[in-house]
Amino acid sequence: MRGKIFSVAGVAALMLSGLCGPASAEQLAGSELKQFVTGKRVYLATPFGGEFPLNYKSSGSVTGDGTALGLGRFLAPKETGRWWVQGETLCQQWPSWYDGKPSCFRITKTGERSLTWQRDDGRSGKARIEG
Repeated sequence: MRGKIFSVAGVAALMLSGLCGPASAEQLAGSELKQFVTGKRVYLATPFGGEFPLNYKSSGSVTGDGTALGLGRFLAPKETGRWWVQGETLCQQWPSWYDGKPSCFRITKTGERSLTWQRDDGRSGKARIEG
């Protein structure tokens, strides 16, 4: 099973593009960060032209669904975990993805519906947000 969980990290890293943004970028924290994602769907950009959606519910649950990207060959394509804001970071934890360990992200708003993120392990990417 460990190989499948490792694949989640590897596939997610491959799917996400580099961190960059305009000079007017605004790093979000605390209640502002929580308000920015609560009830929204975040679409992580992939280098293949697709998107990986994450749905951040006000209840504190987050659902990721890679079904449309064909991730079922590598891992459980859909999973629901939990999310929370801790200071300047958006954190999430999945039951099996990433070995069930929490990870946290710094979120920078780069437009009304765009953002960049940097995970605590240094990986980074772009996304758009709707909702």
